[in-house]
Amino acid sequence: MNDPTMPAQPGTPYGEFLAEQEEIQRLKWLASESEGHDIGFESALNDWAQNHRAKWRNMRNQMMKQAQV
Repeated sequence: MNDPTMPAQPGTPYGEFLAEQEEIQRLKWLASESEGHDIGFESALNDWAQNHRAKWRNMRNQMMKQAQV
């Protein structure tokens, strides 16, 4: 049985969701600081999906494969 007090494990669907959400929040913070105002989550999510997700996903998959070796 899963312990709800334990953080989600990398490689699990929920763990990967949380990792991606953290990256979107990081992008949102950096872009908001750069623009001088809160750009909003939806704007950050769109930017992330269009410009960063594929590269991040490839990097993340490589890290997961290396961790299994």
